[in-house]
Amino acid sequence: MTETLPRTGLAAHVHAFVADRIIPAETLLLTGGEAGARAMRALQDEARQGGLWALPLPVRLGGHGLDLRTYAPLAEIEGCSDFGPTALGSDLILDALMLDRHGSTTVRDRYLAPMTSGAGGPSFAMTEPGIAGSDPSGLGTTAILDGDAWRITGRKWFTSRAATAAFTTVVCRTHAGTDNRNAFSMLVVPTDSPGYRVVRELPVLGSGGQYEISLDDVRVPADHVLGEPGQGLRIIGERLALGRTLRCLRWLGQAQRAYDLMLARLTTRHAHGGPLAEQQLLHGLVFDSHADIAAARALTHAAVDALANGGDTRIAVGTAKVVTARALHAVVDRAIQVHGAEGLTDDTPLPMLARTARAARILDGPDELHITTVARRLLS
Repeated sequence: MTETLPRTGLAAHVHAFVADRIIPAETLLLTGGEAGARAMRALQDEARQGGLWALPLPVRLGGHGLDLRTYAPLAEIEGCSDFGPTALGSDLILDALMLDRHGSTTVRDRYLAPMTSGAGGPSFAMTEPGIAGSDPSGLGTTAILDGDAWRITGRKWFTSRAATAAFTTVVCRTHAGTDNRNAFSMLVVPTDSPGYRVVRELPVLGSGGQYEISLDDVRVPADHVLGEPGQGLRIIGERLALGRTLRCLRWLGQAQRAYDLMLARLTTRHAHGGPLAEQQLLHGLVFDSHADIAAARALTHAAVDALANGGDTRIAVGTAKVVTARALHAVVDRAIQVHGAEGLTDDTPLPMLARTARAARILDGPDELHITTVARRLLS
């Protein structure tokens, strides 16, 4: 059993682990392959032994049971590195809560405990090639109940970790000819099922980790559906509200990291007879970045409060998602500008942060979708 650190000072322990253990390993982790996988497993083992594993997961699922408000500042620290949530086990929370709340006894017994212990990782498949990801009505992957099993046929992409996952939760159309709100179900599919195939890894702005998968008449037991058949979109909405908020918290950590790098560069780099920090034109970059991060942080914590309080979270979460993604993108871009040519190289973490920042404005729904959704609700 791992040691449980006292919650006072927990942020300092998380910060030290990210700064001293995860960030120095980023170059190796980015290379992927078996060397990267070994490095990640070593970090995960170290996090378990240090009492830092899965801080937001319920205690009964192997975590520390931190509520969302308590975990929020720690999520920022973990998110300073793209690898932080995986190394510390907190990236399991969406799948763990989804299976715990909506999975059958069979699903919970077979997948939940191995997943939370780090032995059987999850993946999630919703988006499909050739279909607008923001419009689920076009999804074509189907599942037909045939006796005591579902038969699944279709294709998915942007399926994170599909090559190493033990199972994939797949969004399928199960009720043809029904109103879209009741047409979809979520099915848990073991990745070793006959007919399940990883087609290719998708390089995303030069980085990997996303996959295209094919499901060719894959059969899974009838009790592998999450919740009631036809209620998939409701479960997805629940997952996305928390997922988008957690992304915002982690993006804040990366925005703060880029901002700190920018400040360090401005105060240590000399040009034209003095430090860059004396160049008045650059003061605007500092001010704008400070303001962007402060505004995004306030809106994100408003989303945290909305989730913690229950009720309709769509305005709070949608607003935070757009503003925080834009803030990250803007702050990283300014930090690169201040670093000059060096900021374009992998001698700094800025290109890695820039990839995350650009993807942030598309993943989990593009800016335009959230702007329209929030505006319509405000107008109504």
